[in-house]
Amino acid sequence: MTKTVPRGADRQDAIADAAIRLVATRGLRGLTHRAVDAEAGLPPGSTSYYLRTRNALLTACVSRMLTRDVAGMPPAGADPVELMVAMTAGLAQDRPDDLVARYELSLEASRQPELRTAIVEGGRQLRAMLAQLLTGLDVPDPEAAAWPVAAMLDGLMYDRVAGTGTTLSPEAFEAAVRRSVTALIAGLRDGL
Repeated sequence: MTKTVPRGADRQDAIADAAIRLVATRGLRGLTHRAVDAEAGLPPGSTSYYLRTRNALLTACVSRMLTRDVAGMPPAGADPVELMVAMTAGLAQDRPDDLVARYELSLEASRQPELRTAIVEGGRQLRAMLAQLLTGLDVPDPEAAAWPVAAMLDGLMYDRVAGTGTTLSPEAFEAAVRRSVTALIAGLRDGL
């Protein structure tokens, strides 16, 4: 069976997906235009046609992960705590490569202003959505509270893919996330 080569926006998504996998599995040193072409199963030169520079390739990774994060948001109406738990545990379970790549790219962004801008903007969008969930939980000043909540959730996901959290079963990890979110929300409501 012949594999269909994606075109247009599908090709750009395939390039970004391949780049994310490479960053997650080989680190930033393993990310080259040629390696992305091979990983995506595309003809040589495809990646450089769409993304001429390394910075453009790195920024495409950030943009693609943000698109998947937003698309993966559960529908509104469910319990906000359960939504945060499901998003955190689900991302760690279903998209660990995205998390590893995100941490690699975040460190690189400390030296690359253009990449830093993309990461900061993506984080701003995700924190705005988190603030909406916090509003539903009657957390005072949800916009300000979104930053520490996001930082805690990110720390839990980091530990899941790169720390001692790797030893937990999926059920134990989800339970730990639930306890952490519940305690933090209670503290935020009480003004701690």
